[in-house]
Amino acid sequence: MPPTAAGNAELAGKVALITGASRNIGRATALALADAGAAVAVNTRSSRQDAEKVVEEIGAAGGQAELYVADIADEKAAKAMVEAIAKRFGRVDILVLNASVRSEKPFTELTYEEWRLPLSITLDGAFYLAQACIPHMLAAGGGSIVTLGGQVALSGAKNRVHGSVAKHGLVGMTRALAREFGDRGIRANCVAPGTMNTTRAAGRAPRPDAAKVVPLGRLGEAEEVATTVRFLCGPGASFISGQTIHVNGGQMMF
Repeated sequence: MPPTAAGNAELAGKVALITGASRNIGRATALALADAGAAVAVNTRSSRQDAEKVVEEIGAAGGQAELYVADIADEKAAKAMVEAIAKRFGRVDILVLNASVRSEKPFTELTYEEWRLPLSITLDGAFYLAQACIPHMLAAGGGSIVTLGGQVALSGAKNRVHGSVAKHGLVGMTRALAREFGDRGIRANCVAPGTMNTTRAAGRAPRPDAAKVVPLGRLGEAEEVATTVRFLCGPGASFISGQTIHVNGGQMMF
């Protein structure tokens, strides 16, 4: 992604925290918000090397970014990260809740620990970080929260009950935050990607014929989701809150 053109830095002066920002949609979002002029806190739980490359890429393009390694499912680690970001940059304006875990297993074979894993990252992590970031946003006069949902939140998915529940809960949380904090300048929206052309764990790639069910005839790219997140964080979306924006090539229509 090229450096921001002069006069196009719509997020200049803003500070953004992006979870799960080492690869795929998280990485693309970090680059997009940095391109828009924001200082970016790049979070990862374990993919440090990949996250460092994201920070380096942003710096090489003339942007500002720093790496924060933290498990957002750990309350102390999540809240300590937010305080470290606020101390370093003086504010937190944007929270992008992208981190999640994808696994597949028949419902009747799920252990409680396997059931809890996506819930702990997607929902508990969102709770800890939103609760820690919102006071900083209020102090700044407002802010933007963008959660990353998915089609499975509404459609459901075979062998992914735990992931579907986690993503559906995130939509409800997004709407509730939009209601509670809207009159104090905080907007909250959800972006729900469709079937994406992203790097996945072995054996979990999209089916070879996945693009056939997409009206646009192809899989989505991470940058296309990141562009939507960038828009929702910026002034052009100043009257958009509590919404779920589906970036799925028409695969699901509402």
